[in-house]
Amino acid sequence: MPEVAEGAGKAVRAEGEPVEPAAPVTELPSAGSRSPRRRGRTTTLIAAAAVLGVVAGTCTGYLIQADREPTKLASLSQPTLAQAKGPAPEPLSVSQDRRVKTDGDLRKLLLKKPAGAKTGDWVSDDRWMTLAEVAETADKPGGAFGDLVSKEFRRAADTGWRVGSTYGVEIRLAQYRQGEAREASDAADGENYYEDSKAGTKSWSVPGSGNAMAYVHTRPDTEPGYLPQYNAAAVAWRGDILMKIFVWDTKPISKAKIMDLAERQVKKL
Repeated sequence: MPEVAEGAGKAVRAEGEPVEPAAPVTELPSAGSRSPRRRGRTTTLIAAAAVLGVVAGTCTGYLIQADREPTKLASLSQPTLAQAKGPAPEPLSVSQDRRVKTDGDLRKLLLKKPAGAKTGDWVSDDRWMTLAEVAETADKPGGAFGDLVSKEFRRAADTGWRVGSTYGVEIRLAQYRQGEAREASDAADGENYYEDSKAGTKSWSVPGSGNAMAYVHTRPDTEPGYLPQYNAAAVAWRGDILMKIFVWDTKPISKAKIMDLAERQVKKL
């Protein structure tokens, strides 16, 4: 038997005697306390119940909808409109629809040759210009041909006259289809840039035209073996039509002369 040390209250192993393992000490809960609660199981049960509730509600909704009659869709066909009676309306006048004028004979919109002037030898007999002929008037005909095609060139009319042996006038109207862009307006911008870029150029807006510009080039073109040539020009556009006027002479051209031609030709459009 183990001996008890005096005053210590603990068992002391006698020599040569094995020690017995101490029994585990378990703390008992004090009064009013609760044992620790296991977690996880209750949460899982709540989540499962929620999922079952959603599934049950969805199935119930499908069953209710399946028992209902299908909703009728609106008819795709429209009711037949009653045919209007009486004579057809009169077509728009020229003052109300410019295309009535511009879709006709474009040559009728050109200024008439003044009395005493001779028809220019640069104008064709029928006064129509083909796409190739218009391209040939440019500095680079090959590039101009491609530009005219891409810009949906439709047709062009041309007229001109000569007074004496040195003074000449040419007026050209070019029309575009304008399926995708305002090509006449864009072409006018290009012509204005070209005329205004020349050295010694004076320019003015043509009164009452909206967009027409008149140019007088004070520096003549010179070439060996030829007399100096002075030039003037006017540019405007109306709808799908580009207007270009050229004037040349061996002496300076006045502002009044190019302005008069520009004002009268714009009014014809």
